[in-house]
Amino acid sequence: MISPMNNFSTTILFFLLVICSSCNGQNNSKIDSVHERSVELGTTVSAIDGGALVIFQDSRNNYWFGGNDNGVYLYDRNGLVLFTQDDGLCSNAVIGIQEDQFGNIFFDTQEGVCKFDGKKFSNIEIFESLTSKFDWKLEPDDLWFRMGWDNKGPYRYDGKVLYHLEFPRTAQEDVFNSKYPNVPYNPYGVYTMYKDRSGALWFGTSSLGVCRFDGETINWLYEDHLTETPEGGAFGFRSIFEDQEGFFWFCNTRYRYEILPGNTEAKNTGLLKYQKEKGVGYASDSGEMDFPYFMSVVDDKNGDLWMVTYDDGVYRKNGEELIHYPVEDEGKTVLLFSIYKDNNGNLWLGTHHKGVFKFNGEKFVKFIP
Repeated sequence: MISPMNNFSTTILFFLLVICSSCNGQNNSKIDSVHERSVELGTTVSAIDGGALVIFQDSRNNYWFGGNDNGVYLYDRNGLVLFTQDDGLCSNAVIGIQEDQFGNIFFDTQEGVCKFDGKKFSNIEIFESLTSKFDWKLEPDDLWFRMGWDNKGPYRYDGKVLYHLEFPRTAQEDVFNSKYPNVPYNPYGVYTMYKDRSGALWFGTSSLGVCRFDGETINWLYEDHLTETPEGGAFGFRSIFEDQEGFFWFCNTRYRYEILPGNTEAKNTGLLKYQKEKGVGYASDSGEMDFPYFMSVVDDKNGDLWMVTYDDGVYRKNGEELIHYPVEDEGKTVLLFSIYKDNNGNLWLGTHHKGVFKFNGEKFVKFIP
């Protein structure tokens, strides 16, 4: 015979189980719905038209290809679809793609940041004030954006508010201004962003080197050869990468850098303390050692670095050797922008004018959906 107390406990337990099951079901439904694409949005296409600068694979293994002023492509189990400003995208020129912890997809453009929740696009409003631009924080779930190439600092999104931050002044600014007094662009403009294994954020600027924010301090690193090519042109700080040994590679293969704890011996200089060692070069046609400047870099499961140049294909660092992979389409050199490693370790290339390419184990071939 069941006592009244046991009967009461059983009833309470039953209701708790029902409530918990309902909560779990609602959470799963919410997460799944984020990734369901509305069939009423976008245009189904058969190929990527023109360039696709950036590539991203979300947590549901869908691919996103950021167009070079032609919108963003989604490649999923239903095929290839193109989203543009006509669908609510804030700009057709997409320069970055990210995903938040809830599965929303965010697009970084020169016109602003927009969010796609699986059903619609919405613009994220920017909050700017005299004090907020110095409110640097580093939270694990925050998203960071560039919003173009010519701002004096990045944008931080905490899930509710998009803050425009400003870099602290670096002494290299005076050197730059004295050398180039009337440049039409911002030398602090953010060309690339990178999060290292410790969680610190790195920002590559157009002319003033690289800035690192570790959650407490903001410090700088600058060397001429990282942003100026041997021919005298300005390359900009376009790529940052930490290899599996903990060394950092910046823009070219001449050196690799070990970042040391603390600032330089002169306190409060705002400079990173580091030491460098020789990197790896390759033999040019003249027989001399040259140092490729790269736009983007990833590593593979073996720790090899894959470095993308603008107009000279891809270089793979295998130990002390650089292996060259030309990238061509119909016999012509393809102008490259980025390299991306997907969830399965596959390597993809973003290009300026020729869609996307994928590595087949021997060479990079054009991706046909």
